[in-house]
Amino acid sequence: MKRSWCHWLLMFGFFVSYSAAFSERKVSSGQLERAMVYDVRAFGAKGDGKALDSPAINRAIEAAAQAGGGTVYFPAGTYRSFSIRLKSNIALYLDHGAVILAADPRDGDGKYDDPEPNPWDQYQDFGHSHWHNSLIWGEGVANVSILGPGLIWGKGLVRSGNQSRSREQNEALRAAPSGGPFGYPNPRDAVEPGWGNKAISLKLCRNVTIRDVSILHGGHFAILATGVDNLTIDNVKIDTNRDGIDIDCCRNVRVSNCSVNSPFDDGICLKSSYALGFARATENVTITNCQVSGYDEGTFLDGTFKRDDRGYSLGNPTGRIKFGTESNGGFKNITIANCVFDYSRGLALETVDGGALEDVTIANITMRDVTNSPIFLRLGARLRGPKGTAVGALRRVIISNVVVYNADPRYSSIISGIPNHAIEDVTLNAIRIYYRGGGTREQATLEPPENEQAYPEPAMFGVIPAYGFFIRHVKGIKMNDVEVQYLQEDLRPPFILDDVKDATFIFVRALRAADVPTFVLKNVEDFNTHECREVPDVKAKRATLERL
Repeated sequence: MKRSWCHWLLMFGFFVSYSAAFSERKVSSGQLERAMVYDVRAFGAKGDGKALDSPAINRAIEAAAQAGGGTVYFPAGTYRSFSIRLKSNIALYLDHGAVILAADPRDGDGKYDDPEPNPWDQYQDFGHSHWHNSLIWGEGVANVSILGPGLIWGKGLVRSGNQSRSREQNEALRAAPSGGPFGYPNPRDAVEPGWGNKAISLKLCRNVTIRDVSILHGGHFAILATGVDNLTIDNVKIDTNRDGIDIDCCRNVRVSNCSVNSPFDDGICLKSSYALGFARATENVTITNCQVSGYDEGTFLDGTFKRDDRGYSLGNPTGRIKFGTESNGGFKNITIANCVFDYSRGLALETVDGGALEDVTIANITMRDVTNSPIFLRLGARLRGPKGTAVGALRRVIISNVVVYNADPRYSSIISGIPNHAIEDVTLNAIRIYYRGGGTREQATLEPPENEQAYPEPAMFGVIPAYGFFIRHVKGIKMNDVEVQYLQEDLRPPFILDDVKDATFIFVRALRAADVPTFVLKNVEDFNTHECREVPDVKAKRATLERL
């Protein structure tokens, strides 16, 4: 029988009325105002920024968990807290004006949960080896959400160790031998019991959503997710003093519509450490519609976007999207698209601890005021892992539609493997990079060291002899519609290729000074150019040393 629009309108009204009545019915305990919603104030939280509210918050979480799940609700107010322990089937909802404030142990009324033991802590830093010493943490939980327009303020969190040591003691620790064969664990990095160093920390969890919240001053990690499957991070704003989002050994991850300001460390970082006691790849990841930056801490959320604190962020911020450095398990099946870098380091893809970094597409990226290499691909042999760890692989990477303006003149874009271990099958399409320039003829003669076992960072090679791209130990690279320019004359060549096989350059353009070649080729095989400005079409089987 055909229904009239009046019938459907009445049915809709009934549904709305029924839903409202259900949501506001009283539960038998008499403590809660809405079914399945657990207001932390009903469990004793004051929300005045002075009282310690974490006991009440954890009581609300326990009550919701015992009932089979529900939403733990934070109305407007400031909730001073130590460790908040997540349970399965729980959502934390921070309403407008709600702030979870990380307490300071020096206040004397509590402490954060102790860092749990980890027999594999020699393979990664202290922060990656522990989860419980955090403001909000969950281990082995499923179906968990942290939602709402409120703020998580890690005011009492720390970014490294030194809580009770003097300046002289810390200087002595910096000079002392490390605690393990790989430089880890190092006593200077160990956060002492009672202190917290992460805003949100998750280990071996499933079906996790973090949406709409803001995080200020998140400690070593604003969000650390290790071994998490089915993770969604959406519309989150982070303004922090070290790493923003670290996704370690995770599968099926979606990061979207996020803004991360992190002048002192990485913004959005994929890792695959050995912290779980085995090598596990980070795979099936999308990062879309995000912004990373390195403005002075706090000035992103307050809208002033300052670059003048005269500290580390002035001229040398981090704030980038990066794969690595921890890379035991590798990275597979990753897509990054529609992202903005502003006043930060460039894009970095690194695997140095035995994992395979493969099957990656990156598209629609804009960068401005980049403080090191706009594009950095590194296969290395640090091999920080169990005995017998072999060199990994970096292959099948496509980077397209990239615009970079005002990049650091010291570092070109770098694509570098190591002897006998080449990066393979890299394609770059539709790329425009404007460097600041100023390189000298003396710099053009430099020979960057291999540094096979070093921490991967563009600065490891010193000033680069090419201003555009330095490509070494690579097998299979194609550039199509790539253009590099400088804002001030640079006397280094745009492209240097060293120990490269199967290189094709199509419609490549490069600004160059008089008497400076476009390409310098050293031990190159199967080199091809087509319609490259000021360079004849070339098909060379071998070039031991040639300038074009």
